[in-house]
Amino acid sequence: MNQPDWQIEGGAGRTKVSLDAHRAGDDLVVRLYNDYAHLGAVAVAQFDAESGRISVSTITLPGHKDDAVAQRAAYLIAKAIRKPVCAIAGIHLDDITPEEIRQLTANAEGVVLEFVGSRAWER
Repeated sequence: MNQPDWQIEGGAGRTKVSLDAHRAGDDLVVRLYNDYAHLGAVAVAQFDAESGRISVSTITLPGHKDDAVAQRAAYLIAKAIRKPVCAIAGIHLDDITPEEIRQLTANAEGVVLEFVGSRAWER
């Protein structure tokens, strides 16, 4: 991929999560990853102007559990920008603990909310 239009990091150490966002015309492609980036899940969200609702479709690669992160990111960003969003999540840690899972999930949501709150895509 080319250089991202936006990049945000949240957390530290083993639970640090990065977000890259790229324009795709009026739409966005967002990646959420850590030091062991991979393709774990892809979620595509679409805003429906008539109903005001967001629909999300998710594909998870076998053996991966990144679908919750991808789905939540696509939903939140599509709701904010009211345009299609593709969120790709690939976050991996060997010997992950339940606390690290909670922290990674919180850090992923944190960078998504920071991106949404920045309204950067409007510039």
